[in-house]
Amino acid sequence: MQSKLHISEIFYSIQGESTFAGLPCIFIRLSGCNLRCNYCDAEYTWEKGTPFTISEILSTIQEYPCKLVEVTGGEPLEQEQCLELLRVLSKDGYSVLLETNGSISINSVPEETTAILDVKCPDSGSHDSFCIDNIDEIKRRIYTKPGSCELKFVLSSKNDFLWAINFITEHTLNALLPVLFSPVHGRVSPQELADWIMETNLAIRLQLQLHTILWPDKTRGV
Repeated sequence: MQSKLHISEIFYSIQGESTFAGLPCIFIRLSGCNLRCNYCDAEYTWEKGTPFTISEILSTIQEYPCKLVEVTGGEPLEQEQCLELLRVLSKDGYSVLLETNGSISINSVPEETTAILDVKCPDSGSHDSFCIDNIDEIKRRIYTKPGSCELKFVLSSKNDFLWAINFITEHTLNALLPVLFSPVHGRVSPQELADWIMETNLAIRLQLQLHTILWPDKTRGV
């Protein structure tokens, strides 16, 4: 009998974040999260979700005309079967993205998967959650397969911005991989963040959540 993954939702949309923004993408959102960020826009993932076997997930996503898929959460790596799902998706011909909060080691994530790590800043309420072993693993993966990792920082304040700058410089990550800075709506304006980025000499991308611009009234399924 196949063990099951707990799923919050599966849907087809436009990728709103990362360097894949703007592309059609299938999303498999796993339920459960080990963090409680104060700006979380997916609190419904904290609930248990609906059990799916991997076969049932594949059957569901085959209905969509797309070969780009993102496994996200919550925190998908909390569920042990997530790693098998990533492997099966790649084997089935999908280009696979994983969005993780970085608190769990990615050393078992399949090499074919693009890992997008969301590093939590101090004002998130989940400070110091990042698994520091992931730094060496990011560098190893980038060396082995350029473009296989991305870093995302969601910023609530100028303090978060300065902390994130220190993080990428301290760990010599600048220009090594895509680094994306996003403002928390209502706390930092996109214009403010753009100004701060332009004052640095770092290869940082301003990231706005494209799906929230396209569908501002929808909180799920986008």
